[in-house]
Amino acid sequence: MGFFDKLKKITTNLFSGFTEADEAFFEELEETLILADLGMNTALEAVEQLRTRVRKEKLHDQEEVKAALREILAEMISVSDTELALSTKPSVVLVIGVNGVGKTTSIGKLAYQLKGQGRRVLLCAADTFRAAAADQLEIWAQRAGCELIRQHEGADPGAVLFDALQAAKARGVDVVLCDTAGRLHNKSNLMAELSKLSKIIDRECPGAARETLLVLDATTGQNGLVQAKQFKEAAGLTGIILTKLDGTAKGGIVVAIARELGVPVKFAGVGEGIEDLKPFDAKEYVEAVI
Repeated sequence: MGFFDKLKKITTNLFSGFTEADEAFFEELEETLILADLGMNTALEAVEQLRTRVRKEKLHDQEEVKAALREILAEMISVSDTELALSTKPSVVLVIGVNGVGKTTSIGKLAYQLKGQGRRVLLCAADTFRAAAADQLEIWAQRAGCELIRQHEGADPGAVLFDALQAAKARGVDVVLCDTAGRLHNKSNLMAELSKLSKIIDRECPGAARETLLVLDATTGQNGLVQAKQFKEAAGLTGIILTKLDGTAKGGIVVAIARELGVPVKFAGVGEGIEDLKPFDAKEYVEAVI
């Protein structure tokens, strides 16, 4: 069973009644893709590309049209490398996002995955504002078999990160995964906080490979896209972790994020288990949803 087999197919009914790729088919496809949260512009562009290919290549068979649609969507998703930049020791991954999207859980699952690759991973509990955030991260650190640096609730996030980086250098850690406050700040506050963390990384680990990953809940659809735009403007993003993909028929949000933001989805979550977060594969994804 493939990783994305839990996803709901967004074009099942459309292709089950397929007779030919006529204008009625294209109009219905547009509506289906918009309802699946590709977004208006992305859906219209995808259908226009498909219309052109069908006409140019004289596609008539259902499987030929499906294959063409898969190729178009996969190309839209593939905006840049989905591999994590982990070339230095330590490398630092900042994980950001609003409360309730599965941020801390995703960090734990990512830690488990990286440890399974033979890397030494250190978790940094720099979300010091939410009650019990560090306790939750500690539970995940234990599950993943990774180390954790934390301080008391309300501590300065920069101080926690400083401690984590010092520990990482002393212990020969490969990757520091840093949990950050899960509040949707106004842009100036968010920028100031992340800028402070960034300066600490620059000072303590100059030249370290870095990632800034935004965790989004797939079930929030277009609202998630608005969130992502705000975070990208304020913080700059290198990738997205998309959670709860198994609980929604709106998996098209993957395409909208890549197309409208130019930011790749690097990981996807399709379940509650510690192994239910995997590197995102565009080809496997479109096979599952089309």
